[in-house]
Amino acid sequence: MISSASSPRLAYVAGTFDTKARELGYLAERLAAMGVPVCTVDLSTSGCESAADVRPQEVALHHPQGGAGVFTGDRGSAVTAMALAFENFILTRTDVGGLLSAGGSGATALATPAMRALPVGVPKLMVSTVASGDVRPYVGPSDICMMYSVTDVQGLNRISQRVLANAAHALGGMVLERAEVLATKPAIGLTMFGVTTPCVQSATALLEADYDCLVFHATGTGGQSMEKLADSRLLAGVIDVTTTEIADELMGGVFSAGAERLDAIARSRVPYVGSCGALDMVNFGALETVPARYRERNLYRHNANVTLMRTSVDDNVAIGRFLAEKLNRMTGPVRFFLPEGGVSMLDAQGQPFWDPAADQALFDTLEIEFHASAERQLLRSPLHLNDPGFAAQLVHAFKEIAG
Repeated sequence: MISSASSPRLAYVAGTFDTKARELGYLAERLAAMGVPVCTVDLSTSGCESAADVRPQEVALHHPQGGAGVFTGDRGSAVTAMALAFENFILTRTDVGGLLSAGGSGATALATPAMRALPVGVPKLMVSTVASGDVRPYVGPSDICMMYSVTDVQGLNRISQRVLANAAHALGGMVLERAEVLATKPAIGLTMFGVTTPCVQSATALLEADYDCLVFHATGTGGQSMEKLADSRLLAGVIDVTTTEIADELMGGVFSAGAERLDAIARSRVPYVGSCGALDMVNFGALETVPARYRERNLYRHNANVTLMRTSVDDNVAIGRFLAEKLNRMTGPVRFFLPEGGVSMLDAQGQPFWDPAADQALFDTLEIEFHASAERQLLRSPLHLNDPGFAAQLVHAFKEIAG
């Protein structure tokens, strides 16, 4: 096995060597010419002989069912299984300086799960024929660099050689010249939306002397990215002001972070202070994209491309149950605040989403469903979420549980 604790940082070049040996080999050659140590990994499922440093059979052993779970004879299931095996394989290596791959949609689906599994900051680059389209399913909340191949990754020609060489040089540069960031303060994650900006700005001003404040835009990938950092043990805590992505998940909005929102907080047990920021709204695109079942609801045209829908009493009961179920799973220190004065800029007296009954449904549901303990507390505040005093309450609670 190539990996060892004392090994130099290697650039891993992974892909289907049965069909892309020439192209992947070229990537490895260019990296080696830069002085970057290379390990090639074959992800083929055809059963062909391999000249890569790590053969498919070795990777397949990392599937929960071993090689039999990968080499099924069915291409679709074999590729899916090999992707899982490679993800597990790469996490066993202690010498990963970077990960590089190239290919079409199949190769992209094979390599990117392993890239997403690597911690943020480890260089990862995918040369792909699908990189000029919607890459969210491949990149997710990670820092994968996607490079469009221009031509198909098939053979070496004047275009593909230049693109592949650029990719190798980019990854090689990241491996060789890895920036050392001097972390003098612990990092804390905060979630923000336009309508919760005053709260987050006030909280950040109170925290920045002691913490490196990382603010995430709560647009789906923002919440996912914050939780990726929590999973990577790169956050000392979280002040989750803006949990609006949950409303989009439950009501079909465009900014869902998935049903897994908050799961990483439970896994990592980081100190967590949360609130109901922007749970008064669900996000859609232009007005005509709002589903027909919602056309008679309280809609607010934020701009030509964004339409907001006010959450109803029933919506907020569902949101409260979802939140409580997630919070009840957390075994780390938790303080969750209910701002009775309103949860966003639009949810204030005289504003379009002011609806005390809907907010009360959220707060009451949380109080009924939430399981309080010494570590886990639900706290009501009479203030509006964007009141500077509310931000001070969040920060005080965080400092109390963070120690």
